Amino acid sequence: MNKPRIGILRWEGGKVPEGLMQLERMAGNSTNPASYPFPVKMVEVKGATTETVIIHPSREVLARMIEIVKDMEKEGILAVTTSCGFNAVFQKELAEAVDIPVFTSAILQVPFVQTIIGKNHSVGIITANKGSLTREHMRACNIVDESNIYVVGLEDCKEWRKIFDEPDNPFDMEAVSAEILGAVAKGIEEHPDTAFIVLECTDLPPYAKQIRERFHVPVLDVNTMIGYMAYAIGQMKMYD
Repeated sequence: MNKPRIGILRWEGGKVPEGLMQLERMAGNSTNPASYPFPVKMVEVKGATTETVIIHPSREVLARMIEIVKDMEKEGILAVTTSCGFNAVFQKELAEAVDIPVFTSAILQVPFVQTIIGKNHSVGIITANKGSLTREHMRACNIVDESNIYVVGLEDCKEWRKIFDEPDNPFDMEAVSAEILGAVAKGIEEHPDTAFIVLECTDLPPYAKQIRERFHVPVLDVNTMIGYMAYAIGQMKMYD
């Protein structure tokens, strides 16, 4: 199928700071078309920024997202995701607005993982900002039992912190990689029963391979979710 069947809601053009643009250029990032073995339809959402999605979720931005998702459905898109895991806060409203699947955040995979690993193992969520990933986000994704979940945020990492403090300054990409791996190491050290890592942030999938290889733990992210959905709707196949 050469026609896009999966849509991706992304932040408003011109509102993405230089640091994030460096991450978006990486293969594996949700907004890089090269991340997918099939075409996707990306649509910018006017007003969608760090401020209106992560810091103060905006109902006005949600309304625009709903309009876009409805248009995508009319155009033949069969499933829709987003370019920021914090859109989890809008999950229920977006899913209820249309008759196609809408999967806003990688943390939607957490209940699935909890079901398959049992109570004796933990799920680690790696997020861009721990303080911004609230119980509201969890509940919107049907995460009701947090007893075997832990969250590690990157907000105190010096280089990563530039996203918030110096958004237009370029990243030291080697330092970013080291910080991400360090955050995962900290989580696993404190929770040696870790059975899965889930990457909330859609800028983190480029590092999933390194995490798997270094820590020998399965990793889920927005791309595993997109791949799952692509297979479900026939956009991708495993055999003829």
